[in-house]
Amino acid sequence: MYLNGVFTKSASTIRTVVQWCFMLWVIGIGIRFGMFVSSVERGAAVPLVSRPPGVEGFLPIGALTSLKYWLFSGEIHPVHPAALVIFVTILLMSLLAKKSFCSWLCPVGTLSEGAFKIGRKLVGRNYRIWRWLDYGLRSIKYLLLLMFVKFILVDMSVEALGGFLDAPYWAVSDVKMLHFFTSMSLTTIVVLAIQTLLSLFYKMFWCRYLCPYGALLGLTSIFSPFKIRRDSTGCTGCQRCSNVCPSSLLIHSRTTVTSPECTGCLTCVASCPERNVLAMQPGFWKRPLPFWVFPTVVLTIFIAGIGTGMASGHWQSSLDYADYQRLIPMVPYLSH
Repeated sequence: MYLNGVFTKSASTIRTVVQWCFMLWVIGIGIRFGMFVSSVERGAAVPLVSRPPGVEGFLPIGALTSLKYWLFSGEIHPVHPAALVIFVTILLMSLLAKKSFCSWLCPVGTLSEGAFKIGRKLVGRNYRIWRWLDYGLRSIKYLLLLMFVKFILVDMSVEALGGFLDAPYWAVSDVKMLHFFTSMSLTTIVVLAIQTLLSLFYKMFWCRYLCPYGALLGLTSIFSPFKIRRDSTGCTGCQRCSNVCPSSLLIHSRTTVTSPECTGCLTCVASCPERNVLAMQPGFWKRPLPFWVFPTVVLTIFIAGIGTGMASGHWQSSLDYADYQRLIPMVPYLSH
């Protein structure tokens, strides 16, 4: 089975390597940030390690607030600028290269994929929810997105946004996020356990039904020039592409996959037994592109976006170690 002269297995292998390299990088950021916060909590005069700005990638709601503040005030708020840089970069990835962040870089997506693959090995299959119920459940993530859009983009004035971004709560939101993972409540543990159990048997349960971030990226990705395109003249109708799709899309019946649920994972392309029938490419490009072009575009956009933020001076937070020493004791009392 070949794709442009290369084993199609290579496409899946490359994505797996990218996913887990990014996962290890994120874990490293988490460990480093944990060591930084521990230095403060132990009363150390200087931090054991410096604070990694990449930890702000876990603050998408605050980043959405920062985005509106930037668009209406013309200023990038200095407290957690990396949150905005990462958020805008990921939006740009979706605008140009489908919902590729979800399938190539997102650590939650990587864990969700691993979960349903483990579940398939345990019971020999994955289950599918009835299509009518599937459509209803998928709407949940869009409703959650609508809620955040209304509260932040519609209801909050620029002055209110500035007040939130200047407040101690936003300043230590990264620390509160860390404590969420390191000091989980019983309720959190139960919810995560249920979510994990469902993810074992239903493909990408969280991503498919509950993730508002993914909903936003999916809507943005509608405008992406890159889409899965099928050459119907060479297609044999074997339906392998539809059977392996993590998003349960009916790829075999489409000439162009426009669904916001498509994550650009290339699983369908890698599984097609016919050469050059399925490809991820822009509509204006008529010849099939090699499979490595799309991941190259994805990684280039991500690296360029983060690099631009660093080079422009909008990466490091204006908060220093002394600020964290002053603010972290306040964390238990900052509930909103």
